[in-house]
Amino acid sequence: MIEHHDLHHEFPEMGEQIRELKMKDRHFARLFDEYHDIDREVRKIEEQVEAASDERLEELKLRRLHLKDELYGMLKQATAEA
Repeated sequence: MIEHHDLHHEFPEMGEQIRELKMKDRHFARLFDEYHDIDREVRKIEEQVEAASDERLEELKLRRLHLKDELYGMLKQATAEA
């Protein structure tokens, strides 16, 4: 079974902050969109809908992880400021 890695699954307790930052912070919104585009691509590869080399899949997963860390940091900061 393929795991869902969208931010609402990753950080269910931060749903409100995710929605708020998507509307108010263009940088967050851009990173959020990039994260979800990469996550979608990874799922397609894992579900064998799309072909890709192992190296490409690992690159995508690594980029997704870095984006998730950056987005989480922004969410934590927004939570602390609220």
